[in-house]
Amino acid sequence: MRVKILGCSGGIGGRSILTTSLLVDDDILIDAGTGIVDLSLKALTKIDHVFITHSHLDHIAHLPFILDSVGDRRKIPLTMHATKETQAIIQAHIFNWLIWPDFSQIPSAEQPYLQFNTIKVGEPIQLGANRTITAIPANHAVPAVGYHLDSGAASLAFSGDTTACPELWQAVNRIENLKTLIIESAFPDEERELAILSKHLCPGMLQEELKQLTRFPEIFVTHAKPGQLRHIGNTIARFTGPHKPTMLCNNQVFEF
Repeated sequence: MRVKILGCSGGIGGRSILTTSLLVDDDILIDAGTGIVDLSLKALTKIDHVFITHSHLDHIAHLPFILDSVGDRRKIPLTMHATKETQAIIQAHIFNWLIWPDFSQIPSAEQPYLQFNTIKVGEPIQLGANRTITAIPANHAVPAVGYHLDSGAASLAFSGDTTACPELWQAVNRIENLKTLIIESAFPDEERELAILSKHLCPGMLQEELKQLTRFPEIFVTHAKPGQLRHIGNTIARFTGPHKPTMLCNNQVFEF
C-alpha cells in the first residue's frame, strides 16, 4: 500500500497548510479535508472509497465537492465508509438539501453518486487482495475512530483526532506488523486545558500516552494548529524515552 499525505494541519493558511486527508494508492481517501484541493479531476474520478474518521468540517470539507465535481464522470457510486453515528451526522447536517444536495439520491436513488457503508470498530474492510482497512478506537468531542491499514506485509495506524484513549493503544499494540503510527497533537502544552476541553492532545499528553505503546514503529505527529506548528515540533523533539516522534509533512509518502 502507498499512502500520500495530502493534508495534515489543524487549520488552513496557504497552499502548504491544508487539513486532514490521506490518499491510499489512487482510489481511497482517509478523510476528505482541504488537502485534496490539488487533486486533478482525473485523480478525483479514481477515488472509489472515502473512510471518514469523524464528522468535523476539517476532515470532511471537500467530500461534497468531490461528488459535485466528478459524480457524473463515474460509473459506480463513491462509497463513504463511516460508523453509524458519523454517517447519521453527515446525512443530517451536510447532505440534507440545505447545506448540500443529497448525493445519495442524485441523479436517482437507484443510481446515486454516493452510497454509505456503515462500519464498526474492529471489523476489517477488505479492498482487493492485499488491502485491509479496520476502524480502531479514538476519543474525541464527537463519535470518532482511527484507522489501521494493513498490506499484509506491514501496517500503518492513524489515530485521527483523539485525546487520551487506552482502547486505542490496546488496538495498536495488537498490530504485529506495525511499521508506522500517525497520531495527533493539536495544541501546545501551554494550552493543555483547551486540548482537554476539545478532546485533543498536546505534547505533554502525547508523551504520557506513548508510555502505553509496546511496539516501536516510526511515529509521526499530525494536526498541529498552523500558528503553533514549530513550537509543538520543538517540544516533541525534546521527548525522552524510547519513542521519538517527528512532525508529519504534506506530500510525505509511506509505502508498506
